Order: sequence, then structure tokens, then C-alpha cells
Amino acid sequence: MLKKYTLTTLGVIAIVAAIIGTKILQFHAMAAAGAAMVMPPETVTSAEVHEASWETNISATGSIAAVQGVTVSAEMAGKVVKIAFEAGSTVVAGDLLVQLDTSTEEAELRAAEAAATLAKVNLQRANELREKNTNSQAEVDAADAQAKQGSAQADNIRAVIAKKTIRAPFAGRLGLRLVNLGQNLKDGDPIVSLQTLDPIYMNFSLPQQRIPVLAVDGPVRVASDAAPGTVFHGKLTAISPDVDIATRNVRIQATLANTGEKLRPGMFANVTVVLPEQQKVRAIPVSAVLYAPYGDSVFVIDSKKNEKTGQLEKVLRQQFVRLGTTQGDFVAVVNGLKDGESIVSSGVFKLRPGMAVVIDNTLAPNAKLAPKPSES
Repeated sequence: MLKKYTLTTLGVIAIVAAIIGTKILQFHAMAAAGAAMVMPPETVTSAEVHEASWETNISATGSIAAVQGVTVSAEMAGKVVKIAFEAGSTVVAGDLLVQLDTSTEEAELRAAEAAATLAKVNLQRANELREKNTNSQAEVDAADAQAKQGSAQADNIRAVIAKKTIRAPFAGRLGLRLVNLGQNLKDGDPIVSLQTLDPIYMNFSLPQQRIPVLAVDGPVRVASDAAPGTVFHGKLTAISPDVDIATRNVRIQATLANTGEKLRPGMFANVTVVLPEQQKVRAIPVSAVLYAPYGDSVFVIDSKKNEKTGQLEKVLRQQFVRLGTTQGDFVAVVNGLKDGESIVSSGVFKLRPGMAVVIDNTLAPNAKLAPKPSES
């Protein structure tokens, strides 16, 4: 019995030893395979560091204002008998807007014109009699004064009629109608808003230290969320001679072409003043930068000889950089990179120093200095 038990125990030990030996051999084989395994290179897109010339500009915010804008109002009291415009329509200077009741003035004008005509006839007769020396100079002077008085009386009534005939003072677009037919208006009652929309003004302010670089006729660009994707071009037309004592800012006005009337008075907008000087920078795509609290960096692509294969391969080197201004999809590098160096242009968050890479720019992002919203 004891012999049988001993043989069984030895058999179990042998089986266990065989299993353990097999596993040890497997682990050694796996370790050897892991040591011999080489990670395939990562596919990346690249961009070359180069010097570029960027425009120098100043950005600000401001408000749109009409070149000419007014709320047309009644100059004299009267009842509205005719409304000759549609709300929101365009008019030219002199177009009739509203006609007030002038029936009384028209009757008075006919009487005044008749009196003026009679006074002129009397003056003519007095002059003829004076030539024959049959009347005095005083009678001629009295007839002349009466003729002038009659003419002035008629002109005065015509002026009243003209004031009750309300016309557009300049060309532009009308707003909402504020009067109704048959309404009795008082002096100064509003009738309709009239604004000239093309061209249009952009009013904004800049700090006083910017005054030396500003010049009238300098180009500007304006963008507004009311017209996404549209850039309005214009030029500086006025720089205020005084500086605001509270803010130390100077007020500036630009004039813009407003084709399509997309900009309206009172709108908020962003303006970029383009300066004549060009700025030399080393520009790289913004997507190439790995932003981090301890410092911003990029991955430089270096060529390095593989010690095992002896072949040249592209290897990543993490390079910390100091960044400057941004423009569109690019950022300026103040220091840390040299002209001609090749860097990874996208997907930098998944990379690490020393990683082997291959370059494939077929899907590289198309970075632009002035991207449109659809390309952002």
C-alpha cells in the first residue's frame, strides 16, 4: 500500500514538473519574441518651418453708423392726407413721403397770387405815368412796395405748402412707418426713419499709443456675426483730433462699401486696421503645437541611423518652443526652431519622443492665413 502511494506521488510530481517546465519554456519564448519585436513606425503629417511675412494689424471692436441718417418728422402741424411710401423701401432725394392737408393754404395762395398780380400791374401803370410826369415818385414807391409785399405773401404761403409736403432729404432706405392716414401731426412728430446704407461708417476707438501708426486712407477689414463669412473692406476716413480724457482712447471712423446692405446702423462689429509694415516670422500650423502647463512643444522629425538595421529612419524629437502671435491657422515661433526643420503638423497628442515615423501628407490639414468659417 505504501509502495503504491509513493508511486502515485512521484507521478503527480513528475506531471507538475513537466507542466512547470513547459510554461517556463513558453515564457522564455515569449520574452525572446518581445525582445525581437519592433513597433511599426507611426504615420504622421509634416510641415516645414519657414520664414514668412505677415501683415501687421490692429484689432478693435466698434459700432456701425449710417453715413446719413435721420428720423423724418413733421415741420408743421397738420392732418395726414396722403402716405406715398412703403415701409422698408428705398427712396431718392426729393421723393414724396407724406402730404399734409394744404387746402386752406392753397386757397390763400390763389388769393395772394391774384393780389400780387394786381400789385405788379399797378406798379407798371405807376411807372408809365411817372414817365409822363403825371404822378409823384411817392406813388411809384408805394406801388413798388405793394408789389413786393404781394409777392412775398405768395412766397410765404408756398413755403408753408412746401413744409406740409414732406419729402426725402436724401437717398436711402426707409424704416417702419410711424404715422397713419388721417392722423393729426404736431410739430416734430416722427414719421419714418431714413438711413443711407451704402457706403456706411464703422466707428471705433484705439489706445492713444496707436496714434503714430495710424493714417487716413489706410485699409481696414470689418467682420460681423450678422454677416458670417463676409469681410467688408474700406479705409480710414477720419481720426479724431482729441483723446478721450476718461479712457485715453482716440475715436476713429472708417468708411466701408456695404454691398447688399448687410451691415445696419447700430450693429456691433470687429475691425482690423492693416498697417503698412510687414512682420517677419517663423510660422507653423497651430495644430503642430502640443500645449501643456509646463511649456509648449512640437515634435521635430530627425533622420537617424537604426543601430540594428543600419538604415536611416525618421525619429521624433520633442522640442520646446516659445510662441508669438497667431494669424488664421498659423502661429509664430519666437524661438526653439530653425528654418528648414520638419515638424509633425497634426495628431501630436498621440506621439512620444524617440518614436519612429513615416510621413504621409495626403491627409494633411490645409492651414490658411485667412480661413473661412466653413474651413475652421
